[in-house]
Amino acid sequence: MSFDAIPKDLRGLRACLVCSLVKSFDQFETDGCENCEEFLRMKALTTPTDSWVAKWQRLARFTRGIYAISVSGTLPQSTLRDMKNRGIVYKSRDRSQR
Repeated sequence: MSFDAIPKDLRGLRACLVCSLVKSFDQFETDGCENCEEFLRMKALTTPTDSWVAKWQRLARFTRGIYAISVSGTLPQSTLRDMKNRGIVYKSRDRSQR
């Protein structure tokens, strides 16, 4: 991941509902998510393979970046079906109802 993908401002940030990568709306619109195709807190992931937090959050194989600890929202049923058909295991990171 280049440093260009790290958000330069804390306003208007969004988190990927699949992996919780945090980027600006414009970055998602332009580049999408590097790991896959509303957040409370975030963490920086600089060395994914050495980080206990990355292992605990199941991010150890993801790209370096800023990740939300929790996201609020759900993916459309059609997206969940497509992911399942492709063998992609989806674990919701939505903790807003807990």
